[in-house]
Amino acid sequence: MSDLLKILPLAIVMVAGPQIISAIMLATSGQARKNSIAYVSGAMLAATIGTALAFTITELLNTSSSSSESGPTTIDYVLVGLLLILAFRVYLKRDVTEPPKWMAKLQTAEPKFAFRLGLTLFLLMPTDIITMVTVGSYLSAHDSAFRHAVPFLLLTALLVGSPLLILLLLGKRADVMLPKMRDWMSTNAWVVSEIVIAFFLVMELNTILSG
Repeated sequence: MSDLLKILPLAIVMVAGPQIISAIMLATSGQARKNSIAYVSGAMLAATIGTALAFTITELLNTSSSSSESGPTTIDYVLVGLLLILAFRVYLKRDVTEPPKWMAKLQTAEPKFAFRLGLTLFLLMPTDIITMVTVGSYLSAHDSAFRHAVPFLLLTALLVGSPLLILLLLGKRADVMLPKMRDWMSTNAWVVSEIVIAFFLVMELNTILSG
């Protein structure tokens, strides 16, 4: 349960940035529902593959062990390094609020494009790669089964699918709310990410020091 509480907030880091901005723009596109569902599906496939791969590699390297029984493992120190890199990268990107040029295509996107975008964006985004490696490796290193990553993956899906939920719940009022949500995320997503990373980093350092 404690492991779940530690990794669950990292779902916020998974979607902060172009990931959630793309979801918002797709939710206001011509085929909003189909595009949003396709985008979330691609994102979840990528998140599942990435997290499972990190978990499996850590298992194969025989680095998993119970911190409560044999103290901190090598992967605990590796995770601290990864989290510091992640925090540094998020900080460096804090002033990048101008959307990439490819986002201009989202208003006229089709479901196939939305699916590929979700897959590639979540699978290749450096912050997502580090986050998935952190979650998968952490679970393996602390003798947790991969099924414990399911809540993390479901929360990621819920967050990236939130623009669609807002559209379905609010109807035309979403046309006002979603642009405001997009602007707020563009400006403040990095702060939220840093808070989440700091939380996990403190928990991981506590594991090492108490071991």
